[in-house]
Amino acid sequence: MSDTIRSLSEDARLIEVILFLENEPVSVEKFVKMTDLSEDEVMGALAEIEEYYDTYRHGMSLFENHGAFQFLPSSDLHERLRSCYGRRVDRRLSRAAMETLSIVAYSQPITRGEIDNIRGVSSDSIIRLLRDREYIKVVGRKDVPGHPCLYGTSRKFLFEFNLNSIAALPKLSEIDQQRFEVSEEEA
Repeated sequence: MSDTIRSLSEDARLIEVILFLENEPVSVEKFVKMTDLSEDEVMGALAEIEEYYDTYRHGMSLFENHGAFQFLPSSDLHERLRSCYGRRVDRRLSRAAMETLSIVAYSQPITRGEIDNIRGVSSDSIIRLLRDREYIKVVGRKDVPGHPCLYGTSRKFLFEFNLNSIAALPKLSEIDQQRFEVSEEEA
């Protein structure tokens, strides 16, 4: 490396250490509250960090998802890290939990009864597990008798599956689309 490595500004260093210390993605609003910097100063510091890390090929890259920022391993290191750190979600969730999570992701907002109809079995314990692990959340109530909870995916789901939005989910085949649709009679 060259002897002309520049250092980060004081603002960028402050943002960098917050990113390092926080376990969850950090929004610009949270940076503003934590640092008393303006939104423009925070965005400038984030841009500086991103450029710095890319220029000097750090092992980490700045990643933005839905307006929240965090450090993740640089994409060129993914293959080398996969055997130790890859697919951690798949190892932690059973096949039934992954199936239920997929139903919620592709059919949201959706009620527990609608999930049960698609799966053909009760999903109470799996929905509880997915809520406890913060992969799904209550996003409202359906306007029908009993007002059942409507479930949708969470920001953690998007992060764990490396998705920028639900629109980034892989497209379903026609057969799978029919399986994930909730008919009006079931609703």
